[in-house]
Amino acid sequence: MDKLHSLYYFLDLAGTFAFAISGATAAKQRGLDLFGICAIAFIVACGGGIIRDLCVGAIPPAGLTNWKYLVVAIIAAGLTVGIFPIVQRLNRPVLLFDAVGLSLFAVTGAQKALAYGHNGQVAVLLGITTAVGGGVLRDVLLNRIPVILEKEIYASAALTGSLVVVLGNYLKWMPSDWVSIIALIICFTFRILALRYHWNLPASSPTSSTDKAEP
Repeated sequence: MDKLHSLYYFLDLAGTFAFAISGATAAKQRGLDLFGICAIAFIVACGGGIIRDLCVGAIPPAGLTNWKYLVVAIIAAGLTVGIFPIVQRLNRPVLLFDAVGLSLFAVTGAQKALAYGHNGQVAVLLGITTAVGGGVLRDVLLNRIPVILEKEIYASAALTGSLVVVLGNYLKWMPSDWVSIIALIICFTFRILALRYHWNLPASSPTSSTDKAEP
């Protein structure tokens, strides 16, 4: 973490909080107990970052060694349980907080890869991994089809945010803090607009079980 500046640290904790709320809300909706809610919140909040840290060589991962990540995840889970009726009134709360976490982690994932000396390709891929990893773990544990495997604009939004970070780093067209903020806004806006206007990637039609095999 000493290689990264304070804005990265703030964004990473903010993403942890947002994804923890997303995970806790989904777990609460599935009827898990308090331990299960806290466990899902932490896994969603830190899962993608742990995978990223293992890949860039930041061992042991910050999500396991820095107590602030655990505390932020537990606080988010507690708030979700305590004010769950209010959280439920939000329009599709899991998707909202997931979009926030996706955007924050796409930016911080690409930033950390670059800070550890990796090239643009690695930074983009790890930005996507950081952004979608926790959500994939959440959906698998809650027995749902991961959003990344469906036709929704999800990983594509993370890809866009990561690309902006990488291009800004190479072109030096403005200070890195501003690049991060712009990438964050673009990724979040892209994801929210896709949800609002039902933008989807092309998907193949499901094959009916009654279809006859080709001779």
